[in-house]
Amino acid sequence: MSAQPLPIAVLVSGTGTNLQALLDTVHAREAQVVAVASSAAGVPALARAAARDVPAEVFARADYPNRGARDEDLADWLHARGARLIVLAGYMALLSESFLQRFPGAVINVHPSLLPSFPGLHAIEQALAYGVKVFGVTVHFVDAGVDSGPVILQRAVELPGAHTPDEVLAALRPLEHALLPEAVRLFARGALRPDPEHPRRIVIDG
Repeated sequence: MSAQPLPIAVLVSGTGTNLQALLDTVHAREAQVVAVASSAAGVPALARAAARDVPAEVFARADYPNRGARDEDLADWLHARGARLIVLAGYMALLSESFLQRFPGAVINVHPSLLPSFPGLHAIEQALAYGVKVFGVTVHFVDAGVDSGPVILQRAVELPGAHTPDEVLAALRPLEHALLPEAVRLFARGALRPDPEHPRRIVIDG
């Protein structure tokens, strides 16, 4: 008997192209997207969820007295949906440590740089300002720091002539759309584990 798909939730804030990549690749296969939560109302990502009949809710920071209250409500909703892996796909809001404790070792993020270089907001702009010629994408576990969790997958692309964020983003999008579903597949089959000699290093089995 084949394994049941892993129930995952996807957190979004904007266009939702990484959500679409998940819906087009792992959804109803290795994983099942059981919930989509957005930090903003009216974004295209919510329409993508609706098109596939995936339950979606908005958890806007302005609707709560503080981030902790927002995250508690968000975590309750995700637990009620049965999510076992939380995927941040262009989610532009910080998550509290209390939220991460509700999903220990089960929150991953995709970031448009080769971490640990250029963490945080505006990573592509940071890289362009620095003058780098190699850009990339990182999928990593989320911890209490800013883009500081253990790296799962990375891929680089040489763009020596890039001058604008849009140029770089166009080159990085295909990498994001490949790496994020692959990380979900690896998690779903239990192939990710910390290296006992280096807990921040993720070993991929098989």
